[in-house]
Amino acid sequence: MMDLYFNGCDIVYGVRNNRDSDSWFKRTTAQLYYRILQSMGVELVPNHADFRLMSKRAVNTLLEYSERNLFIRGIIPKLGFEYGEVDYKRTPRLMGKSKYPLKKMLALAWDGITSLTVAPVRLILILGTLACIFSVGMLSYATILSLLGLTIHGWSSLMVSMWFIGGVQMISLGVIGEYVGKIMTEVKDRPRYTIKSILE
Repeated sequence: MMDLYFNGCDIVYGVRNNRDSDSWFKRTTAQLYYRILQSMGVELVPNHADFRLMSKRAVNTLLEYSERNLFIRGIIPKLGFEYGEVDYKRTPRLMGKSKYPLKKMLALAWDGITSLTVAPVRLILILGTLACIFSVGMLSYATILSLLGLTIHGWSSLMVSMWFIGGVQMISLGVIGEYVGKIMTEVKDRPRYTIKSILE
């Protein structure tokens, strides 16, 4: 770690080289968690927990993030400093049990998603749009069946109405969520840029 630090890395992550000591369930859910967050545009270092080396200027930049709900694992990669990784092998636990049960892992995952991205809100907006498009397709299909005399009276209008109204509701929630997401971004008041050094 110190070698990477003295070679110019402001942040050095300790990364587990394997998760053999974890259960199959924990390994699978951890991989799924990293993939989901990365697909949402969140920068994370896979298999890195909270063991890291940081330079003073990296720490000072981190202190500029004044939000209370600070998801450290996701914030530090956003600082923009040069970083390195050191692989290590975690030995099996000699005694006791993990203090991170499933409930805490789910809470951590949800905390990371809601702190760093508004992608779930946009997913609702997309699903609502797809539901409205599907309702239009259902309307066309129901019209054709009606002309052929193959529909059950009242079924078509009921299904089309349900899909369309549900889609409109989801779109409305998505739009509201976008505004709430922008408010959240403004309230967090994160630094827009990082000053690495000042030349005099």
